[in-house]
Amino acid sequence: MSEEPTAAAGTATRRRSRVAAALRHPVTLTLVGVAVVITIMVLAHVLPKELDWDVRSRNYPPLHATWMPRTGPGTPYAIATAVLLLIVGERVARTLSWRWLLVVSGVAAFVWMLSLALVDGWAGIADVLDADIEYLQTARRIDDVGRMLHQFVDRIPMDSPGQWVVHVAGHPPGALLTFIFLDRVGLGSGGAAGIVVMVLAASIPAAAMLTLRILGAERHARLAAPFLVAGPSAIWMAVSGDALFAAVAAWATVLLAAAATTQRRWHRAALGVASGLLYGWCVFLSYGLLLLGILAVGVLVAARAWKPLPWALGGALAVVAAFAANGFLWWEAYPVLVERYYAGIASDRPYSYWVWANLAVFGFSAGPVFGAAVALSLSRLRSLRDGGALGVLVTLTVAGVAMVLAADLSGMSKAEVERIWLPFVPWVLLGTALLPRWLRIPAFALQLGTALLMQHIVFSQW
Repeated sequence: MSEEPTAAAGTATRRRSRVAAALRHPVTLTLVGVAVVITIMVLAHVLPKELDWDVRSRNYPPLHATWMPRTGPGTPYAIATAVLLLIVGERVARTLSWRWLLVVSGVAAFVWMLSLALVDGWAGIADVLDADIEYLQTARRIDDVGRMLHQFVDRIPMDSPGQWVVHVAGHPPGALLTFIFLDRVGLGSGGAAGIVVMVLAASIPAAAMLTLRILGAERHARLAAPFLVAGPSAIWMAVSGDALFAAVAAWATVLLAAAATTQRRWHRAALGVASGLLYGWCVFLSYGLLLLGILAVGVLVAARAWKPLPWALGGALAVVAAFAANGFLWWEAYPVLVERYYAGIASDRPYSYWVWANLAVFGFSAGPVFGAAVALSLSRLRSLRDGGALGVLVTLTVAGVAMVLAADLSGMSKAEVERIWLPFVPWVLLGTALLPRWLRIPAFALQLGTALLMQHIVFSQW
């Protein structure tokens, strides 16, 4: 009589084991991850309209965008680029020599961004950075950089004498200084600055792949390459100053990885300091990029090396000291910015909505496949103990996810994260290297299709 309950219990145990194994299967994780992100994207758009929530977005929440179905000069080129990438992207990433892969990735990323931007004609490139809330118009009027730095904090508050326009006030002066430089070297028009931004943004896939290769994960870099090169983030990469910030962050990460893996002491010092200088500059491009410290720690953990840390910190502190010597103190400016932020529209944007709707916006920007990248990476957390190429990949992907979550929970990123979080996108998408082989092409098609659809049905001011 006792054998029947024992047999039944054994059957139930085996059934639970099979269910658990099915849930952990990469195909299941991929499909569930994508489905969850798409569901959040749909809910974030539908619920405010159906329930009459005032979330202080434009008429296409959660994006800061306007419903505007259209086609334009770039439409046929964008479609042709997407088809070509879909047909040859995987094969090229797998078989091309490493050096040529980096070159081709940059060219492909630039063409993809350019074709999407040209859906709105040349204005899709030239008008965005030349808008009155952006940096260029202010940059053209600055004739004394030293005075600008000394007065910078005083001009952040709303209604202060000579208050900065929105994007200048919302960022440290490194962002404005960058566009002052472009203006002084003859690249101060909206179109010229837009092309510069696109060229720099087009280098981000190569930087992310280089980071993986330096850390011993070339195979995973090749697998992630198509998703790094082309996706919906290109809509905002093409025309946003945040894409420039993302490029600086990406190359700072390459230098840190190189410093962490070299065996030569002076190379380590030089590369570490160079990395710190770029990371430090990032913090003066955008306050939120202080979170890049998570990525930097991730690189050092993946490399199992901490010797570059003092050199990198030294480089970053040199940037802080240079700004302080010229009249700008980051730690004094940030509280003033927070006060301005909550004196404006941020106080009317409900945290209870945006704390999850931001993730929907990230789905529109990074693409729905980011859900699969996260799910697959979290399922491989055991690899962090073992190290190796898989451990490197998972460490950097998890670091990307951690940056997004920290920015989200901070309450300082309520809406508009389609551009604000661009520096985090490539690191989260590294996890696409874990996609099951037979789902890679459909997943890439979903990314490309999302980009084409969004660029043709909504208009974003970024």
